[in-house]
Amino acid sequence: MKRYRVVVGLSGGVDSAVSAHLLKQQGHEVVGIFMKNWEDDDDSEYCSSRQDFLDAASVADVLGIEIEHVNFAADYKDRVFAEFLREYQAGRTPNPDVLCNAEIKFKAFLDHAMRLGAEKIATGHYARVREVADASFADGSRFELLKGLDPLKDQSYFLHRLNQAQLAKTLFPVGELPKTEVRRIAAEIGLPNAKKKDSTGICFIGERPFREFLNRYLSNQPGPILDDKGRKLGEHVGLSFYTLGQRKGIGIGGVKDKKAPRGGGEHDPWFVARKDMARNILYVVQGHDHPWLQSHTLGADDLSWVAGQPPVNHLPALAAKTRYRQEDAACEVTGATPDHIELRFPQAQWAVTPGQSVVMYDGDVCLGGGVITGSGQPA
Repeated sequence: MKRYRVVVGLSGGVDSAVSAHLLKQQGHEVVGIFMKNWEDDDDSEYCSSRQDFLDAASVADVLGIEIEHVNFAADYKDRVFAEFLREYQAGRTPNPDVLCNAEIKFKAFLDHAMRLGAEKIATGHYARVREVADASFADGSRFELLKGLDPLKDQSYFLHRLNQAQLAKTLFPVGELPKTEVRRIAAEIGLPNAKKKDSTGICFIGERPFREFLNRYLSNQPGPILDDKGRKLGEHVGLSFYTLGQRKGIGIGGVKDKKAPRGGGEHDPWFVARKDMARNILYVVQGHDHPWLQSHTLGADDLSWVAGQPPVNHLPALAAKTRYRQEDAACEVTGATPDHIELRFPQAQWAVTPGQSVVMYDGDVCLGGGVITGSGQPA
């Protein structure tokens, strides 16, 4: 097995820590880097990177590797956060983790690692990379992005914008393992963060109240909340603060539709179904299965393909996810240009949300995807 100088992104979590351990076990020269991506109110109770760095440094000490603290906060704000705010202001719901991976973890971080003499980088993502022979590529081979073997932890959805050059330099050591085994290894070798809780939510937001956080950066204009019959149920606080499929925090608790609209009954919960940006109206419907929440088609722009080219529509196992932690759904490509793709799903998809990513798969192989621009509801 060839041995490399590998720079590992140590986040302070158990997955990246075990990744560094496995690489060292395999005989690679391992160096750790801790990335600081957010500085605004970083000393608050919600998002202090100081403890994460201390955890990462403790891991490096146990493993006997060097660790460097690198500040990418300016890059993050320019490349990820600014886009995040633009999308929310336009009424869409972006996925900053997708952009963070493409712009920071596998671009700014990769560039920095190469300057340190790295031959490869590694992270604690649950995904895999496979090199396959392909005469149509200049080097005679191409790199595939595969799902992580643990179906409950697979993170290929968030990595779908990675390209050939990035994948050629990337290792995902825990992608072959279930999370339970990663925890076991961490405890076995005495890592100080073996039982550390997995991080949740968006990296720079942490556990803080999301609406309160957004309110600091976005302008908002209250307006009416209407149901599918046009009846006013209340007032919203600004369309940017709601996402399609949202159930909690709408602000109409206790309101019932005694006529039981399509897809719901008298006591069924309300869901955000549509946002009319031009008229500043938030539409809600009652019942998870309401037709307004079901879509058989969608369109997507800002496309990115792992192989550098879009999938062809005759792939027998073509499937897609319209949100993370969703089962792959069979689909077909009904139209495609270099900048846009149209998909049709035989089985309706729930709450397809503009701004989120649609990610396409051929079995375990992640093909790439794009940003959802709109969806179509069944008649």
